[in-house]
Amino acid sequence: MIPGLGEQLNIEIEVISKPPSEYQTVAYMELGLPRAPAIMAGEEILVEGSDIDEADLFNKIRQSLHKI
Repeated sequence: MIPGLGEQLNIEIEVISKPPSEYQTVAYMELGLPRAPAIMAGEEILVEGSDIDEADLFNKIRQSLHKI
């Protein structure tokens, strides 16, 4: 889903995937990053700790791009 959205919006998408055990460490929590699964646009958290519908994600990314 994510790479296809990058192509549609002509933006670069970086996907970072780690095993769940890494997201549950104290070291990860100290980074101040959102709970996994999460999607961020720059510093803005678009979704955190849950899944999101593709159309909703597309709209949130578009809104985030218009703020720049």
